[in-house]
Amino acid sequence: MSDGAGSWYPFDGGRSVGTEGSEAGTILADDEHELGARITLERDGRTAPFAITCGIYGWMMHMRFFATEADARLAHDAMRQALGEIMLTIPLDGDPDRDARMTEVTRRIVEFVERFP
Repeated sequence: MSDGAGSWYPFDGGRSVGTEGSEAGTILADDEHELGARITLERDGRTAPFAITCGIYGWMMHMRFFATEADARLAHDAMRQALGEIMLTIPLDGDPDRDARMTEVTRRIVEFVERFP
């Protein structure tokens, strides 16, 4: 599924939905970005009624907790979009502007964590 920030698809072909997630809750949504990110929404975990775990492989992991499913789903959608936008800024190894782009990626990750505390 493309949302303007690259393509997302169900992690593990969708087989993880309904299984136990990293927060010991039931996975409701679990998507992976084609360029190397993942975002998971869980219900009834050990810390809160709803949890979102997300990360960019090799860069960062981030978690948020929610009291209601409505709030968690809204945040999930916004976070997935923002993660996808970050993914499109990560340079390839041979990129001549790699150093400058790496600085931009780091800045965007910091902004993401601040936007989604």
